[in-house]
Amino acid sequence: MAINRVAHRESKRRPIAGFCAQLLITSALLLSRAAAQQPATLPSASPDSAAGPVPAASVFHNPIAPGQLAFLTDYAGHPAKDALKDKRLDKLLKLVIPHSEYHYGKDMPLSEASDTVLSGSKIPIQIRENRYVLISGKQGPYLHGMGFLWFDLQTGVALGGVYFHPVNGEPTPTLAIFSRQLQDHSLGMSQMPLAFAEDLSHWVATSGARWVSPRYFIPENGKKYVLLHDEDFCDHPANAPAPPAGECQRLNAEAAEADMDAAYFMALNSNAANSVAWGLAGAQLASWIEFRDQSCNTGADRLGCRVRMTREHTRMILQQHSEGRRS
Repeated sequence: MAINRVAHRESKRRPIAGFCAQLLITSALLLSRAAAQQPATLPSASPDSAAGPVPAASVFHNPIAPGQLAFLTDYAGHPAKDALKDKRLDKLLKLVIPHSEYHYGKDMPLSEASDTVLSGSKIPIQIRENRYVLISGKQGPYLHGMGFLWFDLQTGVALGGVYFHPVNGEPTPTLAIFSRQLQDHSLGMSQMPLAFAEDLSHWVATSGARWVSPRYFIPENGKKYVLLHDEDFCDHPANAPAPPAGECQRLNAEAAEADMDAAYFMALNSNAANSVAWGLAGAQLASWIEFRDQSCNTGADRLGCRVRMTREHTRMILQQHSEGRRS
């Protein structure tokens, strides 16, 4: 019953027009990332995502020397498979991909999962502003597996991602972003480099990945943590028109539920990157959703109420799980 409830909620989500969604998501990422670069005493760009100071940008440790990355510019416009055969890239990936046992259909090293979805890709390598490199592939032989590698040639920051549609009952589809340069255990998307967020938005638009879904990050320790949607899709610059309220708030609602599902999943599985158990949390989750929906069934802003309650509940789950890890 629990798994069915989650699957039912997934199936009831109406697709949002791709161009509209990309505009809303990119705008939200720009605003939330800009807010994160301000002094920590300023309020959050998203009124519902957090009640405290804006989190600082994530720190990337042990950046790769620009000289080690320079060869990637030779592959601009070439099929991804060409660069993936280069032994110099193999050496770089040892600095990027955490040592982690990951579950992509079955348990395997994260490096193998990444190679499986990228190897043989004919998608042209993109280099933006002569600085940001995106290597992507849709080669996963099952579960719609896709992935990417991203490099900043100036700062030496490197990240990767694996996306697929689990069918074992866990929250789906799922995107796991990884980097050995990360040491955080708690992150929101606004804490990632803005250029990465922009290129991720473009990758989603061109790959056919879902705009909003459970997201995780895998840092140097090889464990998997929730990567929060801390963007406010209804936010907009003061000199720009407001986005369509129904569309942007629906994205907020989907993001809040995706984060809640991911938080339950990780709390249940102690942040293991090869987690599969999910059904045990279903009854508790379904009970809370019923309580939330009843609580928000009155008033003019029912969807906004759902977003606020869900985000608060997710923060509580993550806080309790974090306190449990420290005890």
